[in-house]
Amino acid sequence: MASRNVETYRAGHQAFNQRDFGAMTERYADSIAWTDRARGLTFTTPRQFRDEFLAGWVAASRDIRITGPRYMDAGQTVACTFTVTGTQDGPLGPFPATGKRFELPLCEMWHFDPSGRVVGGDLYYDQVSLLIQLGLMPQPSDA
Repeated sequence: MASRNVETYRAGHQAFNQRDFGAMTERYADSIAWTDRARGLTFTTPRQFRDEFLAGWVAASRDIRITGPRYMDAGQTVACTFTVTGTQDGPLGPFPATGKRFELPLCEMWHFDPSGRVVGGDLYYDQVSLLIQLGLMPQPSDA
């Protein structure tokens, strides 16, 4: 049986796929430390996380989806590996839309307080492989 923290995490991913960011962050504490490690950005409130981080990914890819999640319960931290898939039909940071599809494996951790509120998270992914898939960076030659 999955823990309450795993169920909160799973529900958050389902809410993301439904674009219900309010539901995704309803169990977040008022103050969080949620870090996108690839870009070195930390979000400190649920609103900032929703309005900047989540909305930014959807602006870059209206059809972005979390697929194949595997949750690993470690008590007050739950780790998950999954893949996001989508089409870059909007700007990605400074890069214009390419119209290209992508599949990006990620590892993410959500951190919980003793009452089950999300107090932070860490997201790890290979930004270079994303840029290569989108044709925004050349494939490295064999060294």
